[in-house]
Amino acid sequence: MAVQAGKILGQALVYGAFAAIVGYLSAAPSYGRIPTGKALITLSFTHAGVRRFECRRLSPEEIAALPPNMRRPEDCPRERVPLLVELRLDDIALLSAVLQPAGVARDGSSSVYRKFVAEPGRHQLDIRLRDTARAAGFDHTFAVAVDITRGQHIVIDFKPEKGGFLLL
Repeated sequence: MAVQAGKILGQALVYGAFAAIVGYLSAAPSYGRIPTGKALITLSFTHAGVRRFECRRLSPEEIAALPPNMRRPEDCPRERVPLLVELRLDDIALLSAVLQPAGVARDGSSSVYRKFVAEPGRHQLDIRLRDTARAAGFDHTFAVAVDITRGQHIVIDFKPEKGGFLLL
């Protein structure tokens, strides 16, 4: 009987210690996603650039030379162009990056997820994106004056079907 009571007391002590540790870690150490007195700007989107090469119509001879299960009227390379994205806050470059397309064949979307700490106040936010093979300039631009408050988190997304860049 004494051995049984000792086991129950030991289990109670172990469970109690575990509960105390879980209770402590649920409240401490404290975590703040935004530094005290600052604001946060997050640029996060996934977008596919245009195809690097145009589709080419195959001649009847080229089609005939293909195996029967591979015959198609056009040859369309899958590779996409990398995206060029720039983010500026009050004419200070926060980001200037070339985003490579995903996938072994480089035929997927390009993604970005970056966070930037900002001072509260009124700022000019400029975002530019090139998603075509042009040599200079940008295909999508967005400029807006924003009033940022302490502790605010601004998320910038890109949805071409909704007009381009969005502030969330």
